Amino acid sequence: MSKAEKTKQFIIEKTASLFNTKGYMSTSLSDITEATGLTKGSIYGNFGNKDEVALEVYKYNSGLLSKNMARSLGDEFPTTIDKLNAFVSFYRKNWKVVFENGGCPLMNAATEADDTFPCLKKQVIQSFEGWIKKIANVISDGQKIGEIHPDIDAHKYGSLFIMLIEGGILLAKTTEDENYLHLALDRILFTIDKELKLLPS
Repeated sequence: MSKAEKTKQFIIEKTASLFNTKGYMSTSLSDITEATGLTKGSIYGNFGNKDEVALEVYKYNSGLLSKNMARSLGDEFPTTIDKLNAFVSFYRKNWKVVFENGGCPLMNAATEADDTFPCLKKQVIQSFEGWIKKIANVISDGQKIGEIHPDIDAHKYGSLFIMLIEGGILLAKTTEDENYLHLALDRILFTIDKELKLLPS
């Protein structure tokens, strides 16, 4: 990496938690300089404006979460059911880290950028679509090898799982009661076992 690239990455990493906690719209240039120890001139020497910093930080935050989620759906798990259960387990084990860093970056950005920050909204839509596609692909692969019921719609179930998780995180963080998230995750496990898993004939 060049010196400029290293500086940009430094700014992104130093402000990642700040943007996710305080908000992509509410975080000011002064907040950024305080978090990084850099001058305003240095910030603007690497980014065109604050919105550009916010977009890059969002990509960084959502990318980290996406990588971790993808790992739970990886080839290290022998069956489709194992992969889906590992995906649920990831959220069960990591909810504290997510909460301590301001909550889910996708949900936080989505609520802020709905009408006021169209570029960020576009990125959020792509992130959600990507997450749903990853889960749907795992389910579809399971259908091909006879582990998942052939009649279910993989994309609809991928969407359902994300909706349940995001709703669980929202209620749990708002009320400071983790049981809302666990309730959502339990429902996903029930759905996997009772609706997706193809029982031996």
